[in-house]
Amino acid sequence: MRRQPDDEMLISSIANGDRHAFAALYTRYLKSVHNYVFLVCGDAETAEEIVQSLFVKLWENRERLHAVFCIRSYLFKCAKNMLLDHLRKEQMKARVYQQISPKEEAVADGADSRIIFNQYLHIMREAINLLPNKRRQIVLMRTEDELSLDEIAADLDISKSVVKKQLYQGLSFIRSYISVQLDLVVLIFFILFK
Repeated sequence: MRRQPDDEMLISSIANGDRHAFAALYTRYLKSVHNYVFLVCGDAETAEEIVQSLFVKLWENRERLHAVFCIRSYLFKCAKNMLLDHLRKEQMKARVYQQISPKEEAVADGADSRIIFNQYLHIMREAINLLPNKRRQIVLMRTEDELSLDEIAADLDISKSVVKKQLYQGLSFIRSYISVQLDLVVLIFFILFK
C-alpha cells in the first residue's frame, strides 16, 4: 500500500502549482472543514458556498503556501474568517433593508459581529457539552474525527441507523440551542451597548 503524502509535501507541491497535490489536499480536508462551517452556520447552502470559496482562494493564492506550517489550522482559520465575512455581508444586507424599512431593528457593526461570532462559538461548545455522553461522542466523532457513519457504528458497536438518529438529534439540538442562546445574547448586547 502506497503511503499518503504528508501535509508538508502537499503544501510544497501545491505552492509549486501541482494540481494533483491540490486535489489530494481538497479530498483530505473537505469533509472536516465543511462539517465545521455547517455546524457553526447551520445552513448547508451557506456552508457549501463558503467551503468552495475557501478552496478556490487557496488555489488562487497557492504561492503564499510556502509560509504555511500547519495546513489544517490554516484552513480552519480561513473558514472562521470567511464566516465572519459572511456575517458582515448579512449585516450589510440587513442595514440596506433597514434603510428601506425603518421599523426594522438596528443591526450591529463589524466589531459587534466578531463579539457575537465568538459568543456563537462559546455557545456551540456549551451545546455540545450538554448532549448526552453517547450522542456527544457520536457528534464529535463525525465532526472532529471525520469518521463516516459506518466507522462510528463499528467503533461503538451499534447500528448505522442508531448512529444516524443520534447524530441528527445531536445536530438539531445544537442548532436550536445556539439559536435560542444567541438571540438572548444579541438582545442583551443591543440593550446594553446601543
